[in-house]
Amino acid sequence: MMKSDSEIATLGGGCFWCLEAVFEQVVGVESVVSGYSGGHLDSPSYAAVCNGGSGHAEVVQIVFHPLQCSFQQILEVFFAIHDPTTPNQQGNDVGTQYRSVIFCHTDEQQREARAVIAELDSERLWSAPIVTEVLPVARFFAAEPYHQQYFRRNPDQGYCQVVVSPRLAKFRKRFSARLKANQ
Repeated sequence: MMKSDSEIATLGGGCFWCLEAVFEQVVGVESVVSGYSGGHLDSPSYAAVCNGGSGHAEVVQIVFHPLQCSFQQILEVFFAIHDPTTPNQQGNDVGTQYRSVIFCHTDEQQREARAVIAELDSERLWSAPIVTEVLPVARFFAAEPYHQQYFRRNPDQGYCQVVVSPRLAKFRKRFSARLKANQ
């Protein structure tokens, strides 16, 4: 259950297993749930999302305490752990479900997201412009139970070793001061 001093961020940046593994280790993050958002089906399944016909993106819904970790800090981590310049793709994961997207819960989140994107684009950190969509919050559907805390439960699975672990290592190195204790 969300505490009254908490906020919600809903982000898509490729496979939700990668985002979930990182954000559940960030100081100030209360919970992370993998799911789907931004499509036209009610109660989409993983299969429906993966075939690209539902219009949903794989996302994580993050409940965080803004006094410990601001929305801007959430976005700093988000942009550091995925490529926001590739439309509908992260590495070998290709399809609209892997698009880079920020579903904003408030007007303030929308302003902050657009400001962060403008700043990052002006810094030219990537060779192409950022294509991350900034959209109003859409209905969120939690993914099936076997997707929740996937990396924590399956660290030796092939995809986790090849894709999730390197992103997690990159996060831990760059944001060591933001790691929860014992991570």
